[in-house]
Amino acid sequence: MIRFGVIGTNWITDSFIEAALKTGKYQLVAVYSRQIEKAEEFASKYGICLCFDNLEEMAASDELDAVYIASPNSLHGPQAKLFIEEGKHVIGEKPLASNIAEVDALIAMAQEKGVVLFEAMKTTYTPNFVQIRQALPKLGKLRKVYFSYCQLSSRYAKYLNGENPNTFNPAFSNGSLMDIGIYPLSAAIGLFGEPNSFTAQGVLLDSGVDAHGTLVLHYSQFDVVISHSKVSDGLIPSELQGELGTMLVDFISECKSVTLHRSGEPALELTCPQEDNAMYYEAAEFARLVETNQIVHSGLARTQIVSSIITQAREVVGVRFPADEEMRV
Repeated sequence: MIRFGVIGTNWITDSFIEAALKTGKYQLVAVYSRQIEKAEEFASKYGICLCFDNLEEMAASDELDAVYIASPNSLHGPQAKLFIEEGKHVIGEKPLASNIAEVDALIAMAQEKGVVLFEAMKTTYTPNFVQIRQALPKLGKLRKVYFSYCQLSSRYAKYLNGENPNTFNPAFSNGSLMDIGIYPLSAAIGLFGEPNSFTAQGVLLDSGVDAHGTLVLHYSQFDVVISHSKVSDGLIPSELQGELGTMLVDFISECKSVTLHRSGEPALELTCPQEDNAMYYEAAEFARLVETNQIVHSGLARTQIVSSIITQAREVVGVRFPADEEMRV
């Protein structure tokens, strides 16, 4: 049983706790919040009493084996570093850190300390993502891939009203590519590996983060076009086009359904049953890695490629974070 604590008391933390407990591999033992009252209120829902408003004390506690980090993006890297230094396993919400320099440093430290470091990228662990990978040969020679994830942020109205919500504030390492585009990009890297090259485009808000944009990953025989947005809603499915047919994927971040359309054949439904809470699968995989002591795993390579592409793409688009400057010092 993995004794774990959580950093963050928002809805995504609740979702992960629900998923983790359902695997039967976890015991929730601790909650952190900057305000101890908030930590205690959150913890009361789960009947636990170990609450912290000091991260150093939490990281040093002998009562937990691992931590789930769901704080603002800019804090993921520094907080992961703190817990790794204390010999704790870390599952960090995507993105794992603000840039590739932070990611590389965390991976090196985790391997030195002998702990599991894992990015909570639910997409690539879902059963239907496995279906996509297994069905790729049925498409014949792959020619075009279009992945779309566009979701109007619930905080955009606040931004337009002159407020400065975290989700559109570069101080918190946010923006469309970091928050939204990372899902289809991770899916593409999970399926096809590192591209030969890529191009990037984005539209900036006055705050300095990208509102929406496009990535094109260039492979030897095909391209992957990735559309992402935090200022508009997208309703179209993603698709993979081959010489023998096309595969449609609904909601690429969770791969809710997968359908194969081959020339001259009836449509073939490839969708398999999935948990409603797709975080179940990332929680199960993290537990497996911890139980088998797999410090080096395939998820780390994917995270490094994705982080490297996003870091370079932000340079092209013009998105700069304070965390980037801190790593150059």
